[in-house]
Amino acid sequence: MSDFYNLKVNINKAESTKRLDKALTNILGKFSRSHIKILIENGNVKKNNKIINDPSYIVKEGEIFEVSLVYIRPKKYEPEELKLEIIYEDEDLLVINKKAGMVTHPAPGNENGTLVNALLYYTKNKLSKINNNSRPGIVHRLDKDTSGLMVVAKNDYTHLSLSEQFKSHTITRKYQALV
Repeated sequence: MSDFYNLKVNINKAESTKRLDKALTNILGKFSRSHIKILIENGNVKKNNKIINDPSYIVKEGEIFEVSLVYIRPKKYEPEELKLEIIYEDEDLLVINKKAGMVTHPAPGNENGTLVNALLYYTKNKLSKINNNSRPGIVHRLDKDTSGLMVVAKNDYTHLSLSEQFKSHTITRKYQALV
């Protein structure tokens, strides 16, 4: 099920001189920058009834943009009993060693057999509800063919805290590539 919205967005002083995709992401808050970029590139953003399809357009204070949004209600994902390698767990979070080949969260073509499906089963659906349940507990992700440790939030407070730490780079990530 989908909902359609047309929003008028007024560029404030704080967002002035930023890229359009960054400014809209900051102002709208609920959507990822990649989602906003796709909206812009697909002609869903207008200024003075003229389509602006360049995400790098530099905005100015006082400009008004009309954004056409389609909000797709997330599906309820099914818990699945899949093997998880749990490295650490407490009441707030899990650290999982994700194996290469496992998709992190359900997406078209990969609705089942994902880390999220396994986590929902393991935690009995007790994961953070941030991201409208589209990625319960998932604070960051690893690509399907990438293995490594992932931190998973069991509650909203932990999710927000971890997200902020990843955003501000106070959590260190180390990568090792095998070629």
